[in-house]
Amino acid sequence: MDTSIVGVGVGITDRFRSVVEEKAARIELLAPRAQTLEVKVTHRAYHNGRVEDETVELTLTGKGPVVRAEAVDGDKFAALDLAVDKMTEQLRRAKDKRVDARNHPRGAKFEKGSGQLEGIDIRPASAEVLHAVRTGEVPIVTGPEDEEAYTPVVIRTKNFDAEWMPVEEAVDRMELVGHDFFLFIDARTDHPSVVYRRKGWDYGVISLTALAPPLVEELAS
Repeated sequence: MDTSIVGVGVGITDRFRSVVEEKAARIELLAPRAQTLEVKVTHRAYHNGRVEDETVELTLTGKGPVVRAEAVDGDKFAALDLAVDKMTEQLRRAKDKRVDARNHPRGAKFEKGSGQLEGIDIRPASAEVLHAVRTGEVPIVTGPEDEEAYTPVVIRTKNFDAEWMPVEEAVDRMELVGHDFFLFIDARTDHPSVVYRRKGWDYGVISLTALAPPLVEELAS
């Protein structure tokens, strides 16, 4: 597995490179199919340089989904340890989940007869939520990240390429990036969907289907 290290606003010493190589060997044991580990170290200073921190971002690529982890600390070595711990935990969870799925098949099941997904919580977004977003009742902020204007609900916008996949793969992808949710398009229904973490190994899915008739009429007018 190749390892690349980039420093932004901070120099990369030989000692840090040596520690990264040791940590990379630990990650490779859990992800033998990985091809590249990218390490990005960013130095930031706040309040006229009085407070400083180091952010370490890890990106693991190879034959399979991309795995990411990030940590912040005043010391880049400590931040590296935290990021590696996060990534190894994500890899272990994904491995345990695959083993558990083989030994105890469970989760979403597509019923051909009814056309429904059984064994998983699926709820379409309500017409009220869609209406609130469309009318601006829930404000959408697209300005700079450091915008100081206060609002009780802030929605940051990001654009990603659409990916079609089954629910089970979306859960795996969510685990590998270390998030509590994952946005995708359900390959079985073509509906935009979000899989999210509940408790333990339980997950839920929210799927966006057709708009409610009253809202459709309002939008048409």
